[in-house]
Amino acid sequence: MSETRTAVGWDVTGLVRDAQSGNLDALDRLITGHLSLVYNVVGRALNGHPDVDDIVQDTMLRAIHGLSSLRQPDRFRSWLVAIAYRQVQMHLRSRKMTLLRRHPEPVDVADPAGDFAERTTAELVVTEQRRELAEAGRWLEDIDRELLALWWQESSGDLTRADLAATLGVTPKHAAVRVQRMKERLDLARGVVRALRAKPPCPDLAHLIRFWDGATDSVWRKRLARHVRDCPRCRVRQGGLVPPEQLLLGLVALPVPLALTAALQAAIHGGSAAPAVVAAAGHGTTLVALLQNKALVAATATTVAVAGGFAYAVHNSPAPPPVAIAPSAAVPAPAPAAPSLSPPSSSPSTPARIAATKIYVAPGGSDDGDGSLKRPYGSLGKAVAAVRPGWTITMRGGTYRPTSPISITTSGTAAKPVSLVAYAGERPVLDMSGIPADQWAITQQASWWRVEGLEITGAPGQAYVCRSCTNSVFRRLSVHGNGSAGLMLRDAGTAKNQVLDSDFADNRGSGLAVQFGDGGGNLLRGNRAYRNDGDGINLGGFAGPVSVEYNWSFRNGGNGFAVGGGTPSTGAAHTVRHNAAWNNTGHGFVDEGNTAALVLSNDTAFRNTGLGFAITTAPATLRSDVAVGNTQGEQGLSATAKAANNSWQEKAISFRSTDPTTAEGSRTTDGGLPPTTFLATTNGAGASMQGG
Repeated sequence: MSETRTAVGWDVTGLVRDAQSGNLDALDRLITGHLSLVYNVVGRALNGHPDVDDIVQDTMLRAIHGLSSLRQPDRFRSWLVAIAYRQVQMHLRSRKMTLLRRHPEPVDVADPAGDFAERTTAELVVTEQRRELAEAGRWLEDIDRELLALWWQESSGDLTRADLAATLGVTPKHAAVRVQRMKERLDLARGVVRALRAKPPCPDLAHLIRFWDGATDSVWRKRLARHVRDCPRCRVRQGGLVPPEQLLLGLVALPVPLALTAALQAAIHGGSAAPAVVAAAGHGTTLVALLQNKALVAATATTVAVAGGFAYAVHNSPAPPPVAIAPSAAVPAPAPAAPSLSPPSSSPSTPARIAATKIYVAPGGSDDGDGSLKRPYGSLGKAVAAVRPGWTITMRGGTYRPTSPISITTSGTAAKPVSLVAYAGERPVLDMSGIPADQWAITQQASWWRVEGLEITGAPGQAYVCRSCTNSVFRRLSVHGNGSAGLMLRDAGTAKNQVLDSDFADNRGSGLAVQFGDGGGNLLRGNRAYRNDGDGINLGGFAGPVSVEYNWSFRNGGNGFAVGGGTPSTGAAHTVRHNAAWNNTGHGFVDEGNTAALVLSNDTAFRNTGLGFAITTAPATLRSDVAVGNTQGEQGLSATAKAANNSWQEKAISFRSTDPTTAEGSRTTDGGLPPTTFLATTNGAGASMQGG
């Protein structure tokens, strides 16, 4: 091997040559050794978007397939990063085209896949200026956001300036100019953020934004930047900015998911699976598809087990000082203090030690306790590590502040499900703001669970992700104010789960999502999704039919109900009935290219910015649906759609009320949707506006 060395510390040029000659060990070291670099390049550009793993997988498989054609082994790193960069650009273009298809008129796509800073740097908040930097990233153009992701890797020492320049296809001198201009625009965006946050506000700025809807589109980007440049009062707020490289260098690298590393190793030399996997990789098959292969799954599982990659719950350390979180108007406020650890007088007597099937957790408890009602644990992490099938975890009211992600891996059974519930009459609040931002706050990889009565807030990224779960019930949850999606069910084998009577509000991604997987029998009923930055309820990329009934989605930054799913050849035949979407920035209901036979019945779309029903691809059946007052029109249907008895085909619709106050108010004491006459029709068409 040659003596060429790089920042990763080994002979990359020699490894490339050995891998090109068929040495699988060299290929393994080469690919897995550079996986962190690629994951960070893609993750910093698109982090928070669930497609990051898939894009990284595609990048690495393209590198495996194209390695034999690399004529300059010493340029492997820049060649690999260039592949990743192209995959990011393709993803952004694809996302932009998807959004354009959703809107009859062209739209500016300021943030097609999750802002770099909002989804990554904002998830790594340590100081106030990092928070400002995070928000400033929302105001960058896509091309600057991509460059910021690459420059972060250069600042951290994982890329050289020559690597960055080669990725961009320019000279190092030209790359330096582009980086400098990007940093200038970033600093100006930081000034915009400071000006918008200023107390008292600049009177001229307040007048300028009086009709602003909060969107970081190109028009407002230019208007606000121009104001900050020209206004003496606002311009001074750009003083004292810490150089961005100093803020970025204080951030940790995004860890590569263990399963991704294991799958790539299995794809290279995973025993009996290796020949088929390598052959499939040569034909461009993605690891998402490869992982459906039982032999590969077994090989991956073996690799993970040998590596010691078992998931354990991490117990909480002592809670940090409280973090102030403004409560949402329609979300119950946290209890002001931890309750007494002794049971109420009406409760039966409590055994001196933990009962065989019950675990208690309380904010004032201790993980050195025994989990009984008198000596409860202090953290949910401890409880989920100790729980067994058939047991119940009961959380006392008050605020919990975990500082480590919570991993749920113990499954129940049909006869012995596991329950995680609130103590009767009390409200446990999980303030997840102390979780590392590159981690999901709660990850469940277990089945036969009932999760009820919890409030989850403040997570820098995903709040609650259930991966390949089955037969689990989520009820009466309040998931709000998180940095990405509120609750997401995802991955292969996600089946027979129910999400009931829950609120998902003010999250920076979708409110409630069933995405990027497959499985049947999933039910969403009686939920509300509102004021989320993304879609209210999102089924994008999920290949199994989902029943969506009696849900309300309103005032979201995206669509009310995005009922895409599957692949262009298969689609996913969701059933969507008695749902209501109002005042969303996107469409009320959109098929997102879904090609399956959707059924939408008795749904209502009211005053959405897009179309009421944008079902432009699916051979859907629409009956007794109502669309009124939507900005871009009431409906846009495919040539194969079948419509009957809908408002646009019948006489004028009469609503009993168009005041949403009651619908957007508090739920009933049993967790049901609030009683309302809002959008209820006099002839029974559209959503019933009652719980199912």
